[in-house]
Amino acid sequence: MRLQFIGAAHEVTGSCHYLEAGNTRILVGYGMEQGVNVFENCPLPVEESMIDYVFLTHAHIDHSGLLPLLYAKGFRGKIYATEATADLCGIMLRDCAHIQMQEAEWRNRKAKRNSGIEPHDPIYTMEDAEGTIGCIIPCPYEQKITVCDNMEIRFTDVGHLLGSSSIEVWASEEGTVKKFVFSGDIGNENQPLLKYPKTTKEADYVIMESTYGNRLHGAGHPDYVGELARILQETFDRGGNVVVPSFAVGRTQEMLYFLRIIKERNLVQNHADFPVYVDSPLAVEATGIFGRNEKSCFDEEAMALVNQGINPIAFKGLHLSITSDESIAINFDETPKVILSASGMCDAGRIRHHLKHNLWRQECTILFVGYQSVGTPGRALMEGAKQMRLFGETVDVRASIVGLAGMSGHADKNGLLRWVQGFEEKPKRVFVVHGEDSVTMDFVNCLHDEYGFEAYAPYSGTQFDPVADAFICEAAPIPFKKRGKTPVLGGVYARLVAAGQRLLAIITRSEGMANKDLSKFADQVNSLCDKWNR
Repeated sequence: MRLQFIGAAHEVTGSCHYLEAGNTRILVGYGMEQGVNVFENCPLPVEESMIDYVFLTHAHIDHSGLLPLLYAKGFRGKIYATEATADLCGIMLRDCAHIQMQEAEWRNRKAKRNSGIEPHDPIYTMEDAEGTIGCIIPCPYEQKITVCDNMEIRFTDVGHLLGSSSIEVWASEEGTVKKFVFSGDIGNENQPLLKYPKTTKEADYVIMESTYGNRLHGAGHPDYVGELARILQETFDRGGNVVVPSFAVGRTQEMLYFLRIIKERNLVQNHADFPVYVDSPLAVEATGIFGRNEKSCFDEEAMALVNQGINPIAFKGLHLSITSDESIAINFDETPKVILSASGMCDAGRIRHHLKHNLWRQECTILFVGYQSVGTPGRALMEGAKQMRLFGETVDVRASIVGLAGMSGHADKNGLLRWVQGFEEKPKRVFVVHGEDSVTMDFVNCLHDEYGFEAYAPYSGTQFDPVADAFICEAAPIPFKKRGKTPVLGGVYARLVAAGQRLLAIITRSEGMANKDLSKFADQVNSLCDKWNR
Protein backbone atom coordinates (compact mmCIF):
# COMPACT_ATOMS: atom_id res chain seq x y z
CA MET A 1 0.00 0.00 0.00
CA ARG A 2 1.32 3.43 -0.92
CA LEU A 3 0.22 7.05 -0.46
CA GLN A 4 2.02 9.60 -2.63
CA PHE A 5 1.65 13.37 -2.67
CA ILE A 6 1.66 14.94 -6.13
CA GLY A 7 0.09 18.44 -6.07
CA ALA A 8 -0.96 21.11 -3.56
CA ALA A 9 2.08 20.18 -1.45
CA HIS A 10 3.29 23.40 0.24
CA GLU A 11 1.11 25.15 -2.36
CA VAL A 12 -2.57 26.15 -2.28
CA THR A 13 -3.76 24.83 -5.64
CA GLY A 14 -3.24 21.92 -8.03
CA SER A 15 -4.69 19.21 -5.79
CA CYS A 16 -3.60 15.64 -6.52
CA HIS A 17 -2.91 12.69 -4.24
CA TYR A 18 -2.19 9.10 -5.30
CA LEU A 19 -3.21 5.98 -3.37
CA GLU A 20 -2.33 2.43 -4.33
CA ALA A 21 -3.73 -0.63 -2.58
CA GLY A 22 -3.08 -4.04 -4.09
CA ASN A 23 -3.69 -3.68 -7.82
CA THR A 24 -6.01 -0.68 -7.38
CA ARG A 25 -4.68 2.75 -8.26
CA ILE A 26 -6.62 5.93 -7.48
CA LEU A 27 -6.20 9.67 -7.58
CA VAL A 28 -7.92 12.00 -5.16
CA GLY A 29 -8.41 15.07 -7.33
CA TYR A 30 -6.43 16.21 -10.35
CA GLY A 31 -6.53 19.99 -10.34
CA MET A 32 -4.98 22.94 -12.12
CA GLU A 33 -2.44 25.19 -10.45
CA GLN A 34 -3.52 28.82 -10.17
CA GLY A 35 -1.39 31.86 -9.45
CA VAL A 36 2.37 31.55 -8.91
CA ASN A 37 3.81 28.06 -9.20
CA VAL A 38 6.34 27.78 -6.36
CA PHE A 39 7.52 24.16 -6.43
CA GLU A 40 7.88 21.49 -9.08
CA ASN A 41 5.30 18.71 -8.93
CA CYS A 42 6.48 15.15 -9.44
CA PRO A 43 4.88 13.24 -12.33
CA LEU A 44 2.15 10.68 -11.76
CA PRO A 45 3.77 7.40 -10.65
CA VAL A 46 1.93 5.39 -13.33
CA GLU A 47 0.62 6.05 -16.82
CA GLU A 48 -2.74 7.80 -16.92
CA SER A 49 -4.33 4.74 -18.50
CA MET A 50 -3.33 2.69 -15.43
CA ILE A 51 -5.39 4.82 -13.03
CA ASP A 52 -8.51 2.88 -12.06
CA TYR A 53 -10.53 5.52 -10.20
CA VAL A 54 -10.60 9.19 -9.27
CA PHE A 55 -12.29 10.41 -6.09
CA LEU A 56 -13.28 14.07 -6.30
CA THR A 57 -13.97 16.20 -3.21
CA HIS A 58 -15.58 19.09 -5.11
CA ALA A 59 -15.84 20.78 -8.49
CA HIS A 60 -13.44 23.72 -8.14
CA ILE A 61 -10.92 23.77 -10.99
CA ASP A 62 -7.90 23.52 -8.68
CA HIS A 63 -9.26 20.07 -7.76
CA SER A 64 -10.89 18.94 -11.02
CA GLY A 65 -9.44 21.02 -13.86
CA LEU A 66 -6.92 18.48 -15.22
CA LEU A 67 -9.31 15.54 -15.33
CA PRO A 68 -9.90 16.04 -19.09
CA LEU A 69 -6.12 15.90 -19.57
CA LEU A 70 -6.12 12.60 -17.68
CA TYR A 71 -8.83 11.39 -20.07
CA ALA A 72 -6.92 12.67 -23.11
CA LYS A 73 -3.92 10.60 -22.03
CA GLY A 74 -5.85 7.35 -21.75
CA PHE A 75 -7.77 7.32 -18.46
CA ARG A 76 -11.09 5.48 -18.82
CA GLY A 77 -11.85 4.63 -15.20
CA LYS A 78 -14.68 5.91 -13.02
CA ILE A 79 -14.77 9.27 -11.26
CA TYR A 80 -16.71 9.24 -7.99
CA ALA A 81 -18.20 12.53 -6.75
CA THR A 82 -21.32 13.78 -4.98
CA GLU A 83 -24.44 14.44 -7.02
CA ALA A 84 -24.07 18.22 -6.90
CA THR A 85 -20.35 17.99 -7.75
CA ALA A 86 -21.23 15.86 -10.76
CA ASP A 87 -23.72 18.52 -11.89
CA LEU A 88 -21.21 21.35 -11.45
CA CYS A 89 -18.41 19.46 -13.21
CA GLY A 90 -20.77 19.08 -16.15
CA ILE A 91 -20.58 22.83 -16.75
CA MET A 92 -17.19 23.71 -15.26
CA LEU A 93 -15.10 21.23 -17.23
CA ARG A 94 -16.81 22.23 -20.47
CA ASP A 95 -16.14 25.87 -19.62
CA CYS A 96 -12.50 25.10 -18.86
CA ALA A 97 -12.10 23.27 -22.18
CA HIS A 98 -13.69 26.21 -23.97
CA ILE A 99 -11.17 28.56 -22.32
CA GLN A 100 -8.25 26.28 -23.30
CA MET A 101 -9.39 26.20 -26.92
CA GLN A 102 -10.01 29.97 -27.04
CA GLU A 103 -6.57 30.63 -25.58
CA ALA A 104 -4.96 28.35 -28.17
CA GLU A 105 -6.87 30.06 -30.99
CA TRP A 106 -5.78 33.52 -29.75
CA ARG A 107 -2.13 32.46 -29.46
CA ASN A 108 -2.17 30.90 -32.90
CA ARG A 109 -3.60 34.07 -34.45
CA LYS A 110 -0.79 35.98 -32.74
CA ALA A 111 1.76 33.46 -34.04
CA LYS A 112 0.63 34.10 -37.60
CA ARG A 113 1.25 37.83 -37.12
CA ASN A 114 4.61 37.41 -35.40
CA SER A 115 7.24 35.11 -36.84
CA GLY A 116 9.14 33.15 -34.25
CA ILE A 117 6.10 32.39 -32.07
CA GLU A 118 5.37 28.68 -32.17
CA PRO A 119 1.85 27.29 -32.65
CA HIS A 120 0.00 26.43 -29.47
CA ASP A 121 -2.21 23.42 -28.75
CA PRO A 122 -4.82 23.40 -25.98
CA ILE A 123 -3.95 21.05 -23.14
CA TYR A 124 -7.27 19.33 -23.84
CA THR A 125 -10.35 19.73 -25.99
CA MET A 126 -14.11 19.81 -25.55
CA GLU A 127 -14.17 16.18 -26.66
CA ASP A 128 -11.90 15.30 -23.71
CA ALA A 129 -14.14 17.24 -21.31
CA GLU A 130 -17.24 15.46 -22.60
CA GLY A 131 -15.52 12.10 -22.22
CA THR A 132 -14.50 12.97 -18.66
CA ILE A 133 -18.03 13.98 -17.71
CA GLY A 134 -19.23 10.60 -19.01
CA CYS A 135 -16.92 8.87 -16.49
CA ILE A 136 -18.46 10.60 -13.44
CA ILE A 137 -20.52 8.48 -11.02
CA PRO A 138 -22.86 10.70 -8.91
CA CYS A 139 -23.03 9.60 -5.27
CA PRO A 140 -25.23 10.64 -2.32
CA TYR A 141 -23.84 11.98 0.94
CA GLU A 142 -23.40 9.68 3.95
CA GLN A 143 -23.73 6.40 2.05
CA LYS A 144 -20.95 3.82 2.08
CA ILE A 145 -20.14 2.84 -1.51
CA THR A 146 -18.24 -0.23 -2.67
CA VAL A 147 -15.87 0.86 -5.41
CA CYS A 148 -14.15 -2.49 -5.94
CA ASP A 149 -13.22 -5.59 -3.94
CA ASN A 150 -10.61 -3.80 -1.83
CA MET A 151 -11.95 -0.25 -1.59
CA GLU A 152 -14.99 1.53 -0.13
CA ILE A 153 -15.72 5.24 0.15
CA ARG A 154 -18.17 7.66 1.77
CA PHE A 155 -18.79 11.37 1.14
CA THR A 156 -19.46 13.82 3.99
CA ASP A 157 -20.62 17.44 3.54
CA VAL A 158 -17.91 19.95 4.53
CA GLY A 159 -19.80 23.11 3.50
CA HIS A 160 -17.17 24.65 1.22
CA LEU A 161 -19.12 24.61 -2.06
CA LEU A 162 -22.34 23.09 -3.31
CA GLY A 163 -21.62 19.36 -3.26
CA SER A 164 -18.25 19.68 -1.52
CA SER A 165 -17.16 16.79 0.66
CA SER A 166 -14.52 15.09 2.65
CA ILE A 167 -13.97 11.51 1.52
CA GLU A 168 -13.51 8.49 3.75
CA VAL A 169 -11.57 5.73 1.99
CA TRP A 170 -11.31 2.18 3.31
CA ALA A 171 -8.46 0.45 1.45
CA SER A 172 -7.40 -3.16 1.98
CA GLU A 173 -4.33 -5.10 0.91
CA GLU A 174 -3.64 -8.72 1.80
CA GLY A 175 -6.17 -8.64 4.64
CA THR A 176 -4.97 -5.32 6.12
CA VAL A 177 -7.46 -2.45 6.08
CA LYS A 178 -6.47 1.19 6.48
CA LYS A 179 -8.83 4.13 6.62
CA PHE A 180 -7.94 7.46 5.04
CA VAL A 181 -9.86 10.72 5.26
CA PHE A 182 -9.24 13.37 2.63
CA SER A 183 -10.67 16.65 3.91
CA GLY A 184 -11.00 18.42 0.57
CA ASP A 185 -11.56 22.12 1.25
CA ILE A 186 -13.27 22.70 4.59
CA GLY A 187 -15.96 25.35 4.57
CA ASN A 188 -16.29 28.52 6.58
CA GLU A 189 -18.97 28.19 9.26
CA ASN A 190 -20.37 31.65 8.53
CA GLN A 191 -21.34 31.01 4.92
CA PRO A 192 -24.88 31.55 3.67
CA LEU A 193 -26.86 28.84 1.85
CA LEU A 194 -24.65 25.86 2.72
CA LYS A 195 -24.64 23.61 5.76
CA TYR A 196 -21.93 23.75 8.43
CA PRO A 197 -18.94 21.43 7.86
CA LYS A 198 -19.45 17.97 9.31
CA THR A 199 -16.69 16.08 11.07
CA THR A 200 -15.66 12.43 10.81
CA LYS A 201 -15.32 10.12 13.79
CA GLU A 202 -12.33 7.95 12.95
CA ALA A 203 -9.37 7.58 10.61
CA ASP A 204 -5.95 6.01 10.50
CA TYR A 205 -4.56 8.77 8.29
CA VAL A 206 -5.89 12.25 7.53
CA ILE A 207 -4.93 14.39 4.56
CA MET A 208 -6.22 17.89 5.28
CA GLU A 209 -6.10 21.38 3.80
CA SER A 210 -4.50 24.39 5.50
CA THR A 211 -5.35 27.37 3.26
CA TYR A 212 -5.97 29.65 6.26
CA GLY A 213 -4.01 27.59 8.75
CA ASN A 214 -2.30 30.63 10.29
CA ARG A 215 -5.03 33.28 10.28
CA LEU A 216 -8.51 34.06 11.57
CA HIS A 217 -11.38 35.57 9.63
CA GLY A 218 -12.36 37.83 12.53
CA ALA A 219 -14.16 37.69 15.84
CA GLY A 220 -17.85 36.86 15.94
CA HIS A 221 -20.24 36.50 13.03
CA PRO A 222 -19.39 39.06 10.30
CA ASP A 223 -22.19 41.39 9.25
CA TYR A 224 -21.79 40.77 5.51
CA VAL A 225 -25.19 42.27 4.70
CA GLY A 226 -24.55 45.47 6.65
CA GLU A 227 -21.04 45.97 5.27
CA LEU A 228 -22.14 45.27 1.70
CA ALA A 229 -25.08 47.67 2.04
CA ARG A 230 -22.68 50.39 3.26
CA ILE A 231 -20.37 49.88 0.26
CA LEU A 232 -23.31 49.98 -2.16
CA GLN A 233 -24.74 53.13 -0.57
CA GLU A 234 -21.47 55.06 -0.70
CA THR A 235 -20.66 53.98 -4.27
CA PHE A 236 -24.14 54.61 -5.68
CA ASP A 237 -24.26 58.02 -4.00
CA ARG A 238 -21.07 58.90 -5.92
CA GLY A 239 -22.72 57.71 -9.14
CA GLY A 240 -20.40 54.73 -9.53
CA ASN A 241 -20.68 51.00 -10.11
CA VAL A 242 -19.74 48.23 -7.70
CA VAL A 243 -17.75 45.68 -9.71
CA VAL A 244 -17.35 42.32 -7.99
CA PRO A 245 -14.76 39.87 -9.36
CA SER A 246 -16.54 36.75 -8.23
CA PHE A 247 -16.01 33.04 -8.66
CA ALA A 248 -18.83 31.86 -10.91
CA VAL A 249 -19.63 28.86 -8.74
CA GLY A 250 -20.27 29.43 -5.06
CA ARG A 251 -19.30 33.02 -4.34
CA THR A 252 -21.64 34.53 -6.94
CA GLN A 253 -24.62 32.68 -5.47
CA GLU A 254 -23.68 33.79 -1.94
CA MET A 255 -23.52 37.40 -3.10
CA LEU A 256 -26.98 37.07 -4.66
CA TYR A 257 -28.24 35.79 -1.31
CA PHE A 258 -26.94 38.92 0.45
CA LEU A 259 -28.20 41.25 -2.26
CA ARG A 260 -31.71 39.77 -2.01
CA ILE A 261 -31.73 40.56 1.73
CA ILE A 262 -30.51 44.13 1.09
CA LYS A 263 -33.27 44.72 -1.42
CA GLU A 264 -35.93 43.05 0.74
CA ARG A 265 -35.01 45.24 3.74
CA ASN A 266 -34.48 48.39 1.65
CA LEU A 267 -31.02 48.89 3.18
CA VAL A 268 -29.75 51.11 0.34
CA GLN A 269 -31.61 54.42 0.44
CA ASN A 270 -32.64 56.30 -2.73
CA HIS A 271 -31.41 53.43 -4.92
CA ALA A 272 -33.98 50.77 -4.02
CA ASP A 273 -34.28 49.44 -7.58
CA PHE A 274 -30.55 49.25 -8.29
CA PRO A 275 -29.83 46.67 -11.00
CA VAL A 276 -27.61 43.64 -10.44
CA TYR A 277 -25.92 41.96 -13.39
CA VAL A 278 -24.50 38.46 -13.31
CA ASP A 279 -22.21 38.59 -16.33
CA SER A 280 -20.97 35.03 -16.66
CA PRO A 281 -22.65 32.21 -18.59
CA LEU A 282 -21.02 29.74 -16.21
CA ALA A 283 -22.40 31.58 -13.16
CA VAL A 284 -25.88 31.61 -14.70
CA GLU A 285 -25.77 27.85 -15.25
CA ALA A 286 -24.34 27.27 -11.78
CA THR A 287 -27.14 29.30 -10.20
CA GLY A 288 -29.63 26.92 -11.80
CA ILE A 289 -27.74 23.92 -10.41
CA PHE A 290 -27.89 25.44 -6.91
CA GLY A 291 -31.67 25.44 -7.20
CA ARG A 292 -31.77 21.78 -8.24
CA ASN A 293 -29.64 20.64 -5.27
CA GLU A 294 -31.22 22.70 -2.51
CA LYS A 295 -32.59 19.75 -0.51
CA SER A 296 -29.27 17.97 -0.14
CA CYS A 297 -27.02 21.02 0.34
CA PHE A 298 -28.90 24.10 1.65
CA ASP A 299 -28.86 25.00 5.34
CA GLU A 300 -31.98 25.46 7.49
CA GLU A 301 -32.27 29.20 6.90
CA ALA A 302 -32.14 28.85 3.12
CA MET A 303 -34.54 25.90 3.17
CA ALA A 304 -37.02 27.92 5.26
CA LEU A 305 -37.18 30.43 2.40
CA VAL A 306 -37.54 27.66 -0.16
CA ASN A 307 -40.42 26.17 1.82
CA GLN A 308 -42.15 29.56 1.72
CA GLY A 309 -41.83 29.61 -2.07
CA ILE A 310 -39.00 32.18 -2.00
CA ASN A 311 -35.94 31.70 -4.17
CA PRO A 312 -33.02 32.67 -1.86
CA ILE A 313 -30.87 33.86 -4.76
CA ALA A 314 -33.35 35.69 -7.00
CA PHE A 315 -34.97 39.13 -6.76
CA LYS A 316 -36.37 42.05 -8.73
CA GLY A 317 -33.69 43.84 -10.73
CA LEU A 318 -31.51 40.76 -11.28
CA HIS A 319 -30.24 40.49 -14.87
CA LEU A 320 -28.50 37.40 -16.20
CA SER A 321 -26.08 38.25 -18.99
CA ILE A 322 -25.17 35.41 -21.32
CA THR A 323 -24.30 36.70 -24.78
CA SER A 324 -21.36 38.96 -25.65
CA ASP A 325 -23.74 41.70 -26.77
CA GLU A 326 -25.52 41.61 -23.39
CA SER A 327 -22.15 41.83 -21.64
CA ILE A 328 -21.01 44.81 -23.73
CA ALA A 329 -24.29 46.67 -23.15
CA ILE A 330 -23.76 46.69 -19.37
CA ASN A 331 -21.03 49.31 -19.60
CA PHE A 332 -23.10 51.62 -21.80
CA ASP A 333 -25.80 51.94 -19.11
CA GLU A 334 -24.95 54.85 -16.79
CA THR A 335 -27.25 53.72 -13.96
CA PRO A 336 -25.25 52.84 -10.80
CA LYS A 337 -25.25 49.08 -10.62
CA VAL A 338 -23.67 45.92 -9.24
CA ILE A 339 -21.70 43.82 -11.74
CA LEU A 340 -20.82 40.28 -10.69
CA SER A 341 -18.42 38.72 -13.17
CA ALA A 342 -15.76 36.02 -13.39
CA SER A 343 -13.00 35.24 -12.91
CA GLY A 344 -12.70 35.89 -9.21
CA MET A 345 -8.94 36.57 -9.41
CA CYS A 346 -9.23 38.85 -12.49
CA ASP A 347 -6.89 36.66 -14.54
CA ALA A 348 -9.38 35.79 -17.29
CA GLY A 349 -12.96 36.15 -18.42
CA ARG A 350 -15.40 39.03 -18.74
CA ILE A 351 -14.36 40.69 -15.49
CA ARG A 352 -11.33 42.12 -17.29
CA HIS A 353 -13.61 44.05 -19.64
CA HIS A 354 -15.51 45.50 -16.68
CA LEU A 355 -12.26 46.47 -14.99
CA LYS A 356 -11.19 48.27 -18.17
CA HIS A 357 -14.40 50.33 -18.08
CA ASN A 358 -14.54 51.00 -14.31
CA LEU A 359 -11.06 50.77 -12.79
CA TRP A 360 -10.10 54.31 -13.86
CA ARG A 361 -13.31 55.87 -12.48
CA GLN A 362 -12.81 57.21 -8.95
CA GLU A 363 -16.55 57.03 -8.24
CA CYS A 364 -16.54 53.23 -8.70
CA THR A 365 -15.66 50.42 -6.28
CA ILE A 366 -13.93 47.12 -7.06
CA LEU A 367 -15.08 44.75 -4.34
CA PHE A 368 -13.11 41.55 -3.71
CA VAL A 369 -15.01 38.76 -2.01
CA GLY A 370 -12.64 35.81 -2.25
CA TYR A 371 -9.09 34.53 -1.92
CA GLN A 372 -6.55 36.09 -4.31
CA SER A 373 -3.61 33.82 -5.13
CA VAL A 374 -0.10 35.23 -5.19
CA GLY A 375 0.77 36.41 -8.69
CA THR A 376 -2.80 37.07 -9.86
CA PRO A 377 -4.06 40.50 -10.98
CA GLY A 378 -6.57 40.43 -8.14
CA ARG A 379 -3.80 40.01 -5.57
CA ALA A 380 -1.88 42.89 -7.19
CA LEU A 381 -4.91 45.21 -6.92
CA MET A 382 -5.49 44.22 -3.30
CA GLU A 383 -1.83 44.99 -2.54
CA GLY A 384 -2.10 48.52 -3.97
CA ALA A 385 -1.21 48.32 -7.66
CA LYS A 386 -1.50 51.77 -9.27
CA GLN A 387 -1.94 50.50 -12.82
CA MET A 388 -3.19 47.42 -14.58
CA ARG A 389 -2.52 46.14 -18.07
CA LEU A 390 -5.77 45.23 -19.86
CA PHE A 391 -6.13 44.28 -23.52
CA GLY A 392 -2.93 46.01 -24.53
CA GLU A 393 -3.67 49.21 -22.59
CA THR A 394 -2.38 50.50 -19.27
CA VAL A 395 -5.31 51.51 -17.06
CA ASP A 396 -4.80 53.74 -14.02
CA VAL A 397 -6.33 52.50 -10.77
CA ARG A 398 -8.56 55.28 -9.42
CA ALA A 399 -11.54 53.25 -8.18
CA SER A 400 -11.79 52.26 -4.52
CA ILE A 401 -10.33 48.78 -3.97
CA VAL A 402 -11.97 47.07 -1.01
CA GLY A 403 -12.50 43.57 0.34
CA LEU A 404 -15.46 42.16 2.21
CA ALA A 405 -13.71 41.19 5.45
CA GLY A 406 -14.05 37.57 6.46
CA MET A 407 -15.79 36.58 3.22
CA SER A 408 -14.30 33.20 2.49
CA GLY A 409 -15.40 29.73 1.54
CA HIS A 410 -12.49 28.29 3.52
CA ALA A 411 -12.42 27.64 7.23
CA ASP A 412 -9.95 29.75 9.16
CA LYS A 413 -7.43 28.33 11.62
CA ASN A 414 -10.05 27.77 14.32
CA GLY A 415 -12.39 26.12 11.84
CA LEU A 416 -9.66 23.76 10.69
CA LEU A 417 -8.84 22.90 14.30
CA ARG A 418 -12.51 22.21 15.07
CA TRP A 419 -12.69 19.85 12.12
CA VAL A 420 -9.56 17.84 12.95
CA GLN A 421 -10.53 17.66 16.63
CA GLY A 422 -13.79 16.00 15.57
CA PHE A 423 -12.04 12.63 15.41
CA GLU A 424 -12.87 10.61 18.52
CA GLU A 425 -9.32 9.24 18.63
CA LYS A 426 -6.29 10.96 17.20
CA PRO A 427 -5.32 9.60 13.77
CA LYS A 428 -1.90 8.00 13.46
CA ARG A 429 -0.80 10.91 11.29
CA VAL A 430 -2.18 14.11 9.83
CA PHE A 431 -0.70 15.14 6.49
CA VAL A 432 -1.08 18.88 5.93
CA VAL A 433 -1.53 20.07 2.33
CA HIS A 434 -3.19 22.92 0.41
CA GLY A 435 -1.43 25.87 1.96
CA GLU A 436 1.34 28.31 1.14
CA ASP A 437 4.76 27.04 2.19
CA SER A 438 5.03 28.89 5.49
CA VAL A 439 1.36 28.33 6.33
CA THR A 440 1.59 24.54 6.12
CA MET A 441 4.58 24.56 8.46
CA ASP A 442 2.85 26.91 10.92
CA PHE A 443 -0.21 24.67 10.99
CA VAL A 444 1.88 21.50 11.40
CA ASN A 445 3.66 23.06 14.37
CA CYS A 446 0.33 24.12 15.87
CA LEU A 447 -1.16 20.63 15.51
CA HIS A 448 1.91 18.99 17.00
CA ASP A 449 2.93 21.40 19.75
CA GLU A 450 -0.46 22.59 20.96
CA TYR A 451 -2.79 19.66 20.23
CA GLY A 452 -0.56 16.58 20.26
CA PHE A 453 -1.13 15.37 16.70
CA GLU A 454 1.55 13.57 14.72
CA ALA A 455 1.54 16.06 11.84
CA TYR A 456 3.64 16.39 8.69
CA ALA A 457 3.62 18.66 5.62
CA PRO A 458 4.83 16.61 2.63
CA TYR A 459 6.53 18.04 -0.44
CA SER A 460 5.57 16.73 -3.86
CA GLY A 461 7.01 13.27 -4.39
CA THR A 462 6.82 12.19 -0.76
CA GLN A 463 5.72 8.53 -0.45
CA PHE A 464 4.32 6.82 2.62
CA ASP A 465 3.59 3.16 3.47
CA PRO A 466 0.41 3.07 5.60
CA VAL A 467 0.79 -0.61 6.48
CA ALA A 468 4.28 -0.14 7.91
CA ASP A 469 3.39 3.37 9.14
CA ALA A 470 6.66 4.58 7.65
CA PHE A 471 7.91 6.90 4.94
CA ILE A 472 9.18 5.28 1.76
CA CYS A 473 10.61 8.57 0.56
CA GLU A 474 10.59 12.08 2.05
CA ALA A 475 10.91 14.40 -0.93
CA ALA A 476 12.81 17.67 -0.79
CA PRO A 477 11.37 20.90 -2.22
CA ILE A 478 12.36 21.62 -5.81
CA PRO A 479 11.82 25.27 -6.80
CA PHE A 480 9.76 25.67 -9.95
CA LYS A 481 11.78 26.68 -12.99
CA LYS A 482 9.96 28.56 -15.69
CA ARG A 483 10.51 26.71 -18.92
CA GLY A 484 9.95 27.54 -22.52
CA LYS A 485 7.24 26.01 -24.61
CA THR A 486 6.74 22.38 -23.68
CA PRO A 487 6.77 20.18 -26.78
CA VAL A 488 3.33 18.75 -27.37
CA LEU A 489 2.22 16.01 -29.72
CA GLY A 490 -0.20 16.92 -32.46
CA GLY A 491 -3.82 16.53 -31.39
CA VAL A 492 -4.71 13.41 -33.39
CA TYR A 493 -1.36 11.71 -32.83
CA ALA A 494 -1.68 12.40 -29.09
CA ARG A 495 -5.00 10.55 -29.13
CA LEU A 496 -3.29 7.60 -30.82
CA VAL A 497 -0.55 7.51 -28.15
CA ALA A 498 -3.19 7.67 -25.41
CA ALA A 499 -5.09 4.82 -27.07
CA GLY A 500 -1.90 2.75 -27.08
CA GLN A 501 -1.37 3.41 -23.38
CA ARG A 502 -4.95 2.41 -22.71
CA LEU A 503 -4.47 -0.85 -24.64
CA LEU A 504 -1.35 -1.60 -22.61
CA ALA A 505 -3.30 -0.97 -19.40
CA ILE A 506 -5.99 -3.44 -20.49
CA ILE A 507 -3.34 -6.03 -21.35
CA THR A 508 -1.69 -5.56 -17.94
CA ARG A 509 -5.01 -6.13 -16.18
CA SER A 510 -5.91 -9.19 -18.26
CA GLU A 511 -3.53 -11.51 -16.42
CA GLY A 512 -5.54 -14.38 -14.97
CA MET A 513 -8.19 -14.42 -17.70
CA ALA A 514 -9.07 -17.72 -19.37
CA ASN A 515 -6.47 -18.83 -21.92
CA LYS A 516 -9.18 -18.94 -24.60
CA ASP A 517 -10.01 -15.27 -24.04
CA LEU A 518 -6.36 -14.27 -23.86
CA SER A 519 -5.64 -16.04 -27.12
CA LYS A 520 -8.55 -14.33 -28.85
CA PHE A 521 -7.44 -10.94 -27.48
CA ALA A 522 -3.84 -11.53 -28.67
CA ASP A 523 -5.06 -12.49 -32.15
CA GLN A 524 -7.13 -9.28 -32.36
CA VAL A 525 -4.17 -7.12 -31.30
CA ASN A 526 -1.83 -8.86 -33.78
CA SER A 527 -4.37 -8.50 -36.56
CA LEU A 528 -4.62 -4.78 -35.88
CA CYS A 529 -0.82 -4.47 -35.85
CA ASP A 530 -0.54 -6.38 -39.15
CA LYS A 531 -3.09 -4.07 -40.75
CA TRP A 532 -1.11 -0.91 -39.89
CA ASN A 533 2.37 -2.38 -40.37
CA ARG A 534 1.98 -2.91 -44.10
